[in-house]
Amino acid sequence: MSLAEANAFAFSLATTLMVSIVIFRAGDGTLAVMPVAEYDGDDSEIVREIDPYAQ
Repeated sequence: MSLAEANAFAFSLATTLMVSIVIFRAGDGTLAVMPVAEYDGDDSEIVREIDPYAQ
């Protein structure tokens, strides 16, 4: 997933679920998104966090 696709998907997910979403780099170098509460990976792999309440 490209960074533009990850941002669009994360923003859509954040506004739909009304939870903070994190964009992170997976072990194989690809980008992925998931709710912050479920992310337990390395903080240095986080590319961006989207908070629907901060918009």
